Amino acid sequence: MTGLRVRPLDVATWPDFAGLVERHKGVWGGCWCMAFHPEGLSRDKDPEQNRSKKETRVREGRAHAALVYDGQDCVGWSQFGTPAELPRIKHRRAYEKDLDTLPDWRVTCFFVDRAHRGRGVAAAALEGALQEIARLGGGSVEGYPEDTEDRKVSASLLFTGTVTLFEGRGFERIRRLGKHHWVMSRAVPPAAVRAGRTAGS
Repeated sequence: MTGLRVRPLDVATWPDFAGLVERHKGVWGGCWCMAFHPEGLSRDKDPEQNRSKKETRVREGRAHAALVYDGQDCVGWSQFGTPAELPRIKHRRAYEKDLDTLPDWRVTCFFVDRAHRGRGVAAAALEGALQEIARLGGGSVEGYPEDTEDRKVSASLLFTGTVTLFEGRGFERIRRLGKHHWVMSRAVPPAAVRAGRTAGS
């Protein structure tokens, strides 16, 4: 899919993010991409409460995502942040049991508009997240994608991404996490270093 561009989630792009979520009835039962934050979902899973919490985080600069646009329309995103910002990862108990050291950043989830799935939006979102991480200083980055080799999995359930997607962006498998998920990692240099390497290559 050509013509995609990426913008960070912030106060200016909040209406675009909110519009995409609202078109999909709050996403995953009204999650509003709050499940991985310290607050988690509202106890009664009230979509309006989740929306309010997410908007507050965005306005305070405590939520990060790379939003993908097709023209003027926001069609997907990749959520990322520090472990303090996104502590509630899937298989958290197993992850912490074998934990050596925390990464600087995590990429925790993806969402793609149902009309744009299978068209490269998730790949654009992951690349956008890595570019934002570089702009914010870089560091070690982890993802927790699902291995879909020899398995058929509904695209709507692959909200942590796929192993293939992450391998395509330079991530390496570190250890298995649950039956079908992996901890994957790569280093991202700061944006100035990335720019310098490009200029000198």
